[in-house]
Amino acid sequence: MDRGQPQDAIPEFGQDSVLKRAGQPVELAPVYTFLASDDASYVTGQIYGVTGGEPINL
Repeated sequence: MDRGQPQDAIPEFGQDSVLKRAGQPVELAPVYTFLASDDASYVTGQIYGVTGGEPINL
């Protein structure tokens, strides 16, 4: 069973974001891949804002 977006909500999904569209997996994957790689072995306690332009308010 798919628990994703209801079919009728898909055309509007992401339209309220700064970029006016949903982020695509290909746009998010590089950050996940980097963090899982040896290249990130010295990275600690960072926040990577893969938010499509939305600010991160901590």
